[in-house]
Order: sequence, then C-alpha cells, then structure tokens
Amino acid sequence: MRVSDHDLGCFLGAALPMRWTLRNQLLTPVLLLLIGVTAISVNTAYVATLETRRQIEERLLDAARFLVEDSRFPLTVDVLRQLRRLSAAEYVLMTSQGAVRSSFETQPDVDLLNVAIVEDWYALRLTHAVKIQGQPYLSGAVRLSRGPNSGDILYLCYPEQLWRDARWRAIRPSLALGFTTGITALLLAVVQARRLSRRIVEVEQRTRLIASGDFSPMPVPTRDDEIRSLVSSINEMASRLAAFQKEAKQTERLRLLGQLSGGLAHQLRNGLAGAKLALQLHLRQASSSNDVSAVEVALRQLTLLEHQVKRLLDLGSSNVSKPEQIELTGLVQELCALVRPQCVHAGIELVVRFTEANCTLWADRGQLEQLIVNLVTNAIEAAGPNQTVEVLAGRDEKALWVEVWDTGPGPSPEISERLFDFFVTSKPEGVGLGLAVAKQIAERHGAELAWQRQNDRTCFRVRFPFR
Repeated sequence: MRVSDHDLGCFLGAALPMRWTLRNQLLTPVLLLLIGVTAISVNTAYVATLETRRQIEERLLDAARFLVEDSRFPLTVDVLRQLRRLSAAEYVLMTSQGAVRSSFETQPDVDLLNVAIVEDWYALRLTHAVKIQGQPYLSGAVRLSRGPNSGDILYLCYPEQLWRDARWRAIRPSLALGFTTGITALLLAVVQARRLSRRIVEVEQRTRLIASGDFSPMPVPTRDDEIRSLVSSINEMASRLAAFQKEAKQTERLRLLGQLSGGLAHQLRNGLAGAKLALQLHLRQASSSNDVSAVEVALRQLTLLEHQVKRLLDLGSSNVSKPEQIELTGLVQELCALVRPQCVHAGIELVVRFTEANCTLWADRGQLEQLIVNLVTNAIEAAGPNQTVEVLAGRDEKALWVEVWDTGPGPSPEISERLFDFFVTSKPEGVGLGLAVAKQIAERHGAELAWQRQNDRTCFRVRFPFR
C-alpha cells in the first residue's frame, strides 16, 4: 500500500500536538470562568423566577383568604373589585346555582371550566394560561369550603404581563451582574493577552536578531515586570556575546599575526644580532670620536629594533613577569635617548622633564621598557613634523606616573573610544598594536593607562599606584 506525501503530512499534522499559544493559555481560564459565571447567573435567575412566582401567589392567596374565609361578607361584584385593587388580579366567582360574578368590567368571554379546581387554598397554583377579553392571564380555581359562599368556585386570574414584569425585575440584577462581569473580564483578558503576546513576540524577534549576529540592545520597557527583567537579561546576554565575539576576533587575528610574523621575526632577530656584533667590533677598533658617536647611535637604534622584534615574538603569550626594582626616571631618560634620533630625523622636538629625581618601583623591566617606548613612539608618529613631544615623569601622594604629551591633531572621533583595542589605528601604515600592548602591560602591573585631549595637545598618562 502506497502512502502519498499529502496523506503523510495530514497524519503527522494530526499526530503532533497543536501549539498552545500564550494568548490561549490566558484566555482559556477566563472563558471557563465566563461560562461558570453565566451558568450561575442563569441558575440564580431561574431561582429568582420561582421565588417571584411564589411570592405573587402567596400575596394573592393571602388577600383572598382574608376576605373570603375570615369575613362574613358574601362575595359580590363590589367585593371582588375591591380584591382586584388589593392584589392587581381579576376574580370570577361561579356559584353553585350557576351564576357568575366577576371583577371584570364586562362579562369575561372565556370558558373557565377547563381550569383545574383544587379543594385547598395551599394547593392552589396559577398554572393555567387563558385569554380573557384578548389579554393573557395565569389562572387557578379553588372551591370555597367556609363562609357565605361555601360550595362556590373562585377563579383567580393574574395578568401575564404583570407576571412577566415582575419576573424580569427579579432576574435582571443577577443576569446583568453576571454577564457584565464576565464580558468585562473577557475583554480585559483579551486586551492584556494581546499586549503580553505582542511584547513576547518582540522579545522573540530580538533573540532571533541576536542569533543572527546583531547584538544591539533592545529598548527596556518602562513597566517593571517580568518582561522587563527578561529584556534586561537579554540585553546583558547580547552585550556579553558581543564582547566574546570581539575577543574571539582579536584572538584569531593575533593568532594569525603570530603565525605569519613568527618566521619573519626570527629572521630579523638573527640579522639584527649579526649587525649589532659587527658594529660593536667596529666601535672597539674605531679611533675617531665622530665615528664612535655615529656607531653608538647605530647601536642604540639596533637595540631598540631588537626590543621591538622581541616584543613581537612575545605578543599574546602568557609569560610570567620577573619584577625587579627599577629607577623610573633613569629608565625614561635611557629610552628617550634611544628614540631621539628618530625625532631629529622627523623634525620633532623631544622634551624630557622629571618632577622627582628618585622614583623607584617594582616591575618587569622588559615589559616596562616596551610600555614607555610604545607610548613615546606613538606620540612621535601622531605629532608629525615640526611638532613637540614632551615626556614627564614623577610621583604624587598615591602613585608614580609617566605622561607623554604631543601637539599633533589627536585621535579621530571614530576611534577615540577604541584606542586601546587591538588593530585600531588611524595611521596609514599602522597596525594598531602599540597602544593595545601598552594597555595590557599596564593592567599586568596594576597600573592605569588613560588619555585625554587638553589645550590642543594629546596626553597619555600611566599611573603605578603604591602597593
């Protein structure tokens, strides 16, 4: 037997449970409550109808018994009309001789012989419907056993319109209250379910955008409820995912950079080591002071380049630092001497000043050298020709500090908030590693690295708090 795709789809559709939406979950209890309220209201109205009918019958019977059985007056037409004024019902008396006396203004045009006759007042019920002079009435009959009219039959006819009015007055409050309460609750539930469903759909759409890579935050609702907490959690999750993604991209780029530059850096280091040894031998054999000065400058430049290549090899590694006691001002003076030829070549004035003569701290010397060199070289490259770079070092009550000022144009607004991120640079030939590595070294030493723009100058300041 071959099963078609359509039959299989119908079978699976019937086998799988239908989705029970949140709106249906909210509306189903309200609908059940509405059905219950409606049933209670109908039952209350029915009970009120029976009670109203019983009260009407008791009022008629009490009036009739009082005038018929508790008095010695015969039931004349005038007496029957007095009874009508007291009870709003019509009365017809049929004597044992066949005479008919009525409270109607004219003789009733109806045969009352079909009305059941009871022998006891307590058994009398207005259950027989008749029409008298074109108007509907509820009627009942009782045979009188006492008084001047003993043996006569008294017919009680209550207008059906009055009965309907009384019944409606009895059932109207319960029906109105029940249906009004139910419909109001249903409308409120529909509105609330629609609003809640819409908010949840917005959250669902936002999570789909996050899944597709859009980590922008979602507007937080003003109402303080569970949805607001959910949106705040989603925004927090999105920000963490964005940070993780950013970190993963940086890690991947660093890994690729390490793979590509590892071999080149080794070759450069070997070449630099050979050039440095050759210059050192030449320095020993040189006799002219001018030659000695030039060779010393070349050695300093090679030393600086060797340090930079070494930092490139250590990029991204988790090497354990080896702290030692370092005199900060002396180290700054030494490193500025290494980069001074670069400033002379670029036409930049390099100013070095210290507010304290002796500033010592514990740090990894190699990493601290890289931190300061990166800040100074970054200032030299950012300043441009015929500008000034000023390096300051000193101490205050809480920390040792180094400041590097330059008179260049400063970072562009597009990258001003991301200067310390990897691969963020505005320089045409830059790779965006210097400040990022400096930030990492500062954090390893518990220092604070920040920048500011003041009086058309850019300042990078690193503070080493006293431990």
